[in-house]
Amino acid sequence: MKITLGLGCDRNTPASTIAQAIGEALAAANATPADVAGVASIDLKADEVGLLEVAAQHGWTIDFHPAAALAEVEVPNPSETVRKYTGTPSVSEAAAMLAARADQTHLIIEKHKLRGPDGRNATVSIARIPE
Repeated sequence: MKITLGLGCDRNTPASTIAQAIGEALAAANATPADVAGVASIDLKADEVGLLEVAAQHGWTIDFHPAAALAEVEVPNPSETVRKYTGTPSVSEAAAMLAARADQTHLIIEKHKLRGPDGRNATVSIARIPE
């Protein structure tokens, strides 16, 4: 099974919190980092050190999408709070589906959220790439 990760996080979330959230989401999906064929987020996070560090550790490239592109994706858990801060009602779910070129039926982890010991939040969604 090949999957994609959609990633969201608070500004300045440490790599350790993001990595833990990814690990928990992968475990819930019975997947491993080797199954990851794509990673995506919002372009507002293109300079987010923690995200870039985790991606580099795994050899992943992150595709960053503008809010307008993410907002066009129908998601199961839209958030007005996310829209307020980013301009789109979904980052992780929409990004995972865009990366997989798939719809909601391929979303296997909708929105795994983790608040790290630092108080920062990371969100991971996982989509299965259609065969």
